[in-house]
Amino acid sequence: MKTILVIMSLLLSTSVVAADATCDATAKDKKLAGAALTSFMKKCEKDAASKCAADAKARNLHGAAQTSFTTKCLKDATGP
Repeated sequence: MKTILVIMSLLLSTSVVAADATCDATAKDKKLAGAALTSFMKKCEKDAASKCAADAKARNLHGAAQTSFTTKCLKDATGP
């Protein structure tokens, strides 16, 4: 039963993150390079991490489910 809940939450999170552009895509659209790119990516990754952590907490995930959810959420938010 927990496995089904984890899978469902991962599917829902993917659809929510897909609505926003990834950090990489946004940086390419803005044609950032050098220090501007580094600064933008750090901020974007920090924002994504806090959003993913809040989403995991809202879904009441703990342990391996939280780690799995957060890892996938960050990967989806930041890009390849």
